[in-house]
Amino acid sequence: MTNTLKKRSWVTGAAREKLAAVLKKKYDSGASIRALAEETGRSYGFVHRVLSESGVALRGRGGDTRSKKVTSA
Repeated sequence: MTNTLKKRSWVTGAAREKLAAVLKKKYDSGASIRALAEETGRSYGFVHRVLSESGVALRGRGGDTRSKKVTSA
């Protein structure tokens, strides 16, 4: 399904729901939004919107968000 999408085509109705289910499953398995966008040939924004519409709890941006403690010698 994800490989048959044409760029700039509208994805609505049952096709959008099916795509949302596939993307949700892959995202919950650990795939990133960018990886899903590349795989489907759609934009990051499109994939993000479809995941949000389907009720997925989106992950944070990652990386270390805590500041490092400075130790003196």
